[in-house]
Amino acid sequence: MLTHDLFPGEKGPQDACGVFGVWAPGEEVAKLTYFGLYALQHRGQESAGIATSNGRQILVYKDMGLVSQVFDEAALGSLQGHVGIGHTRYSTTGASRWENAQPTLGATAGGTVALAHNGNLTNTHELRDLVEELYGRAARGELARGNTTDTALVTALFAGDPDHTLEATALEVLPRLRGAFSLVFMDEQTLYAARDPHGIRPLVLGRLERGWVVASETAALDIVGASVVREVEPGELIAVDAEGLRATRFAEPTPTGCVFEYVYLARPDTTIAGRAVHEARVEMGRRLAAEHPVEADLVIPTPESGTPAAIGYAEASGIPYGQGLVKNAYVGRTFIQPSQTIRQLGIRLKLNPLRDVIRGKRLVVVDDSIVRGNTQRALVRMLREAGAAEVHVRISSPPVRWPCFYGIDFASRAELIASGLGVEEVRASIGADSLGYVSLDGMIAASGQSADRLCTACFTGSYPVQIPVDEPLARQLPGQEELPLVAG
Repeated sequence: MLTHDLFPGEKGPQDACGVFGVWAPGEEVAKLTYFGLYALQHRGQESAGIATSNGRQILVYKDMGLVSQVFDEAALGSLQGHVGIGHTRYSTTGASRWENAQPTLGATAGGTVALAHNGNLTNTHELRDLVEELYGRAARGELARGNTTDTALVTALFAGDPDHTLEATALEVLPRLRGAFSLVFMDEQTLYAARDPHGIRPLVLGRLERGWVVASETAALDIVGASVVREVEPGELIAVDAEGLRATRFAEPTPTGCVFEYVYLARPDTTIAGRAVHEARVEMGRRLAAEHPVEADLVIPTPESGTPAAIGYAEASGIPYGQGLVKNAYVGRTFIQPSQTIRQLGIRLKLNPLRDVIRGKRLVVVDDSIVRGNTQRALVRMLREAGAAEVHVRISSPPVRWPCFYGIDFASRAELIASGLGVEEVRASIGADSLGYVSLDGMIAASGQSADRLCTACFTGSYPVQIPVDEPLARQLPGQEELPLVAG
C-alpha cells in the first residue's frame, strides 16, 4: 500500500517519525503500542509498524499507510509478548516504500534487535564505511539492496558485534552517531531508549502500573494511561528488563531541542521540557499581536495549526476571534490520485471559507509558518473570492530560510520562499495586504526555554551539529553552493 498527498507542495513541514516503546509483562503490549502510535500519527503518515517479543522471538508487523489502515484486531492479536516498540514514518532519508518501514530487524549474537528511529543522522557516509570496515562488504551490499535509511545503518551496527551484548554494543555505537536521534529498540527481553546528546527530537519516559513506556510525546503516554516520569536525557541510554530500569550516560549533554516542536510539530496537548505546547503557541500569538498590530474586524486561524496562536493574537489585540475556515478532517492522505481538475482546486478540498463570516471583513489570518508560500497564496485568494475586504497574514514563527538536517522535511533552500525574498516581497507574492512574522526573540520567549537550549537553525542558519563536508547535506549550508536537498 502506498498513500499519496492530494496536493504535493501544499503540505506543511513534516516530522520524520513518531516512536513508542513499552515493557509491561501481563499487558497487551501490541494494543498499548497501537494506541500510542495513534496518538503520534501526526508525526508520520507513510507507514506504521510494531514489533513485540514473547521472550523467545521477536515478531514484526508493518506496512504502508496510517496506523488505522495497517493494523486490525487479527494483526494485533498475532503480536504477543511483554515488550514492544512501534513507529510511524514520514521519510526524510530513504524512499517511501515497504522495505524502509520500521521497526527494522537485525540478528545479534544472542538473538535479535528491532529498532525504531525519530530524527536524521548527518554522518551516514562515515557510518556506511564503518559497517563495511567492521562487518565487510557483504553487510554494506545488503544495506544497498534493502533498507536505504539511516535507521538501517544503526541496526546493522547494533546487530553486528558477536563479542558483546546489545547493550554494550549500543554504548559503543551511540557516541559515533551524529545528528538527531531518538531511538527505541529491543531484544527478546529488554526495552531500550536513547537520545542524542543535543536532545533535538523529544523523547519521554512514563510509568504504567505494571511497566514502563517511552514515547516521542507525552500525549502518547496519556492515551495509554501512563504517568509522565521525566524526559529521556540528552546523551542517555535507558534499559528496562526484569531487573528494573537503569540509565547510562553515553555522551555529555548539550541540550538544544528543536524549537519547531513548539511552533508546529508536537501535539498541542503535549508538554516538552516542562512547557505546555498549547500555551507556548498561544503566547506566540500574543507576542505576534504586540509586534505586528493591525486594524481589523476578525482574527481567524488556518486550522488546525494556527488555532492556538490565533487565540493568543485575538486575546492580546482585542480583535474578536472567529472561525472563518472549515477544515475537512478526512482529507489529507488518500489512495486515489486526484484528477487534474480536482488538483487545481488545491486547498479547497482541505479548507473552505464561511462566506457569511468573512464577507466584508478585515481579516487577520494566523498560521504557524510559511515554507514555499503555496498554501498562503491559495488561501488569500480564496478569502478574497469569499468577500474579505482585507487579508492580513500573521505568522507565529520567523521566516524559514534554511533547511533542516535533523528530521524535519522542509523544502530545499532553493524552494523556501523566505530564503530569497524579504518580508515585503513575500507579502506581494502571496497577495496579502500585510504580512508579519513573530520575531526570533518572541518565539524563543514563548517557548519558555533559554535561547542556548534551542535549535533555531531553520530560522538562523546556525546548526548545532556540524555537517561533514563530504555529506551531500553540506551543500545546503550557509556559504555553500546551492543544491536542492534530496530527502526521502
